[in-house]
Amino acid sequence: MKQQGFPEEPGQTCSSRFKGLLFQPAVMFTLVLAATLLQSAPLFLVLSVVLWWNVTVPRLNPFEVAYNAFAAATGRRAVVLTAAPAPRRFAQGMAATFMLAAAVSLMRGWTVAAWVFEALLVAAFSALIFGRFCLGAYVFHVLGGRAAFANATLPWASGRPEQS
Repeated sequence: MKQQGFPEEPGQTCSSRFKGLLFQPAVMFTLVLAATLLQSAPLFLVLSVVLWWNVTVPRLNPFEVAYNAFAAATGRRAVVLTAAPAPRRFAQGMAATFMLAAAVSLMRGWTVAAWVFEALLVAAFSALIFGRFCLGAYVFHVLGGRAAFANATLPWASGRPEQS
């Protein structure tokens, strides 16, 4: 959570927010896998546009709007998701850029380049969903001069910030 720019929260609240924040990557990862299997430039292009929308208008992120509506409709005590902080938006922008690069590569017939971008996307989404490590947020902190903090969020780091 800290890695993506969210303030520290008590355990249950942090866990609920983390589950909510994983909704978008889980949906996007499924669609990235489909686009990769189908080698679909149009799907990669649409996914890129959606993520660029999230970066430029974070309060209108369709995934967070849908999650909040679903959580409210079920009456569960889920945490309402708010606009993404800068590290999370940077990560979305990075993913959007890789998706755009995959789409352009496929459209131009650059098969090897498309495979490279697709592999990077699959690896990054896998690290986030299965390892709780956000590559984009990590890069954000390193480029922002916070390498020590970024390194503390690595899955194998000792003293790792909770739910990073």
